[in-house]
Amino acid sequence: MKWEQLLSTKRSRESGVRRQSFQNTDLRSEFEKDYHRIIGSASFRRLQDKTQVFPLDKSDFIRTRLTHSMEVSSIARSLGQNVAESILLQKKDKGFEPHMKEDICNILQCAGLIHDIGNPPFGHYGEVAIREWFTRNLPKLTFHGKKISEILDEQMLADLYHFEGNAQALRLVTKLHFLVDEHGMNLTYALLNTIVKYPIPSHQMDPTSDDITKKKMGYYYADEEIFQKIEKETGTNGRRHPLTYILEAADDIAYKTADIEDAFIKKFISYYKLLEELKKVQKHCNSSQEGAFLPADCLEELYRRGKENNVSHPEAYAIKNWIVRVQGFLISCATYGFTSNYDEIMAGEYTHDLFWHTDAEQLMDMLGTLAFEEVFISDTIYRMEVAEEAVLDFLMDKFMHAIISYDDEPEKLESLDVRMVSFISSNYKKAYHVQAEGKSDVEKLYLRLLLVTDYICGMTDSYAKRLYQELNAMDWPWSGTL
Repeated sequence: MKWEQLLSTKRSRESGVRRQSFQNTDLRSEFEKDYHRIIGSASFRRLQDKTQVFPLDKSDFIRTRLTHSMEVSSIARSLGQNVAESILLQKKDKGFEPHMKEDICNILQCAGLIHDIGNPPFGHYGEVAIREWFTRNLPKLTFHGKKISEILDEQMLADLYHFEGNAQALRLVTKLHFLVDEHGMNLTYALLNTIVKYPIPSHQMDPTSDDITKKKMGYYYADEEIFQKIEKETGTNGRRHPLTYILEAADDIAYKTADIEDAFIKKFISYYKLLEELKKVQKHCNSSQEGAFLPADCLEELYRRGKENNVSHPEAYAIKNWIVRVQGFLISCATYGFTSNYDEIMAGEYTHDLFWHTDAEQLMDMLGTLAFEEVFISDTIYRMEVAEEAVLDFLMDKFMHAIISYDDEPEKLESLDVRMVSFISSNYKKAYHVQAEGKSDVEKLYLRLLLVTDYICGMTDSYAKRLYQELNAMDWPWSGTL
């Protein structure tokens, strides 16, 4: 793969400014324009009311999808700067020119902002709830007297059974953000390819594979055409874009450190529990190496400093400052992971994350395990997830029942179905009609099912909860008496 092609500024629709003959006074690069399109979008703003770990949390400290995405964006830009500088200093690639450093930083900054933009309400459990709904219900739903599970082809079914927020992100920014036309946000192909973590369709994924690029799907059947255009233009052709490794590392750094900090604030994890686990990791560190990062020693030193400075909460002081220190260490390790495997990455043959066989590998594993065992399988989180599934199951039931006959046999829609369809965003319905034009009945049915997941994924946590309550007459949408 070649950087000149990987950093393609092509868009599905070229801007009107480019076609004008007079001099353009907009001095922004194409990737800087992407940034402004993203932060000005409603889809990005909705991330402020979407779950990272703790849904509908009333604390102003706990992270949302928006604050998480901003952190990933910042780390990704810093990591991209490190990697690009290393490529230049080590002269790893004759085709890598100095101006490409800024392009890489801008692309990664944008990619961090939108990497989770397709996720449904209630975090990753929202994805699980939608997948399981399809598994339970598709075999029971019928269309023209036949089971839908027997009508849709293999890839269409796999798209639904393995519903994925990553694939939804590509779909949202390329088609569903219907502002000007059917091209969504109309972002550059370099940026779009960077957010595709898994460059394979749903029926070819392998969750048990040692190759991380095959563990999930990267795009739906409905979006295969745009994905093929993107990979052809950028020259990846079935391989992962090199910048995707950097984006993934930034995401891992952000959420694994933030989950620990948020869990400490919510009292799931204590300072002493973190220190205990860090000491286990530190036993495997090469402490004799000059400048080695010793995670447990670092945390203890920060705690002592907090005590000496008479801070009111030395444990909180230590953990919050430790997060900053460890993020710097992890950025250095990820930089090494990219540059030391540069040839494999550029050939599309690298199958691991950037922390594999680095000094950070065991620390990253420990942080993930600690958060899982102390937070994600706790009774508190389980109770939340049971409630979340009740909301999503209800909404999926109601909207899916209504959507099957929509645009097929609308006269057969029950009065309740008509009202349910009316709730769906007119932009999403417009996008559906554009995509459905000229398609077979089966493809239209598949697109209608996606129309429901499109709409639900666009909901914030609060809106999904409020709609559920209103439709169940738990919270009347009017005031006064009848």
